[in-house]
Amino acid sequence: MKILVAADGSRYTRQALNYLTEHLAMFGESEIHLMHVRVPLPGRAAAALGRGMVQSYYDDETDKALTAARKALAKAGIMFKELHAVGDPGEAIAAQAKRGKYSLVIMGSHGHGSLAGLVLGSAATKVLANCKVPTLIVR
Repeated sequence: MKILVAADGSRYTRQALNYLTEHLAMFGESEIHLMHVRVPLPGRAAAALGRGMVQSYYDDETDKALTAARKALAKAGIMFKELHAVGDPGEAIAAQAKRGKYSLVIMGSHGHGSLAGLVLGSAATKVLANCKVPTLIVR
């Protein structure tokens, strides 16, 4: 089974990873891909900073967001690959799920985004709306 795990460093991501590590046997032999999507900087800010500084910012923020997830998977002895993207998180996760031919997407119900989705986070809502791959939302 090929599983895409969306991670943003939030407590909901930690809960999703805890669920995965505790129930991995249920999914059988699995290939795990850990994906982080960074929201792009506004165009004017990015232009003022320059390409190198913007890329450095994206790399640093992605590293911070994935640190806990990397540790949790390593502690559980789970091998994984990382995917990084810049864009709208919900759209990018759904697109990767389709493009990568995943069997399952796992993500937390809420992330670090705004209060746009009070019942369910905006990224989770977009993934559910745009993704044809079965999606497990962990609260």
